[in-house]
Amino acid sequence: MANYREIVTKAVIAKGKKLFTTDDSVTVDNKPTTVLGCWVINHNFNGVKYNDQIRIDGSYDVNIWYSYDNDSKTTVVNKKIDYNDLFNVKVKENADLSNDTDIIVRTLKQPNCIGVNIDENGNINSNSTWISNMKGAVECDTVEQKLAVEFYNNAISAARNVLNNVDGDIDITVCGHSTGGNQAQYVTIAYEKKYWK
Repeated sequence: MANYREIVTKAVIAKGKKLFTTDDSVTVDNKPTTVLGCWVINHNFNGVKYNDQIRIDGSYDVNIWYSYDNDSKTTVVNKKIDYNDLFNVKVKENADLSNDTDIIVRTLKQPNCIGVNIDENGNINSNSTWISNMKGAVECDTVEQKLAVEFYNNAISAARNVLNNVDGDIDITVCGHSTGGNQAQYVTIAYEKKYWK
């Protein structure tokens, strides 16, 4: 009796890449005075075939730290953001995306927040994206870098109010990696230029 061996292989038949950017609004219980920080966590997503495209369904949590009551109190608000989008993939020659094709989706950069503002109704609006890394590497005085300095100045003001310290030294260390590292370095340089001439 002959022995048969079945060899099963998998091959990549299509690839694609897309930048996702979202604008979100968060309603808070207390009218904010200053936004002190924003970060994105718990990013989950999956991809499915949708006609000739790939549909991404995902969600993440936006956490916003803000002060209220004239910078005398602080709190953190959390909101889960759901998103979905379609993107095209480049299919190799003589290949076809069938219904039983495995769809594997990976993120090259975890989402981060590049902008936060308070609108006239007291809501907090945030912008989450994956694009600001290269901007910080090749440009100077980007929007993100200026927002980082504004965040640092607001943090110092809030600390002075909480500690009842009007003009004494306030030590706040900024750090980060990737985009956050670039912004932390920029804050250090910009702050020293302004106050330590």
